[in-house]
Amino acid sequence: MSTKPADHPEFFRSISPNGSRESTIVLNRDGRFFADGDPIEHPALARALHTWIDIHPDDGRFILNNGTDWCYFEVEDAPFVVRRIQPNPNSITLELSDGSSERLDVTNAPALYVGAENVLYAMVKSGRFEARFSRSAQAGLAAVDYHDNPPGLQVGDTLYTIGNR
Repeated sequence: MSTKPADHPEFFRSISPNGSRESTIVLNRDGRFFADGDPIEHPALARALHTWIDIHPDDGRFILNNGTDWCYFEVEDAPFVVRRIQPNPNSITLELSDGSSERLDVTNAPALYVGAENVLYAMVKSGRFEARFSRSAQAGLAAVDYHDNPPGLQVGDTLYTIGNR
């Protein structure tokens, strides 16, 4: 059985060959990556970076982890972006910036949070990360019934409560 360096317990404590794990990579609030201030334009690299988002197990900072190497990076807002939503008979499926899809979680109320500029956020990846709704994803919620008391979205028998960030 093949193992990756990330499977070793000391992986996140190792020093990089250049002596630093810091990088100039920034993920902006719209989910675009930049390096040294320039946008990362290569589509495959940008997709890969989204799939490498992780949290350092010791200090809780955001890292990019591809299993063989890792580095710290800056996140301007939330580490994931909800690109699209798909209302279903009793749930809402979120399509995320890393290419994955998951059901909006109602187990930890509120399910959605309103932040600055009335932007919606949700917890994703089993509650490990926050995701910011893109404009188009948030607009897609217009087709879902709004419930006033408590504030939330009604999808079939499911109420997704809305709190403040």
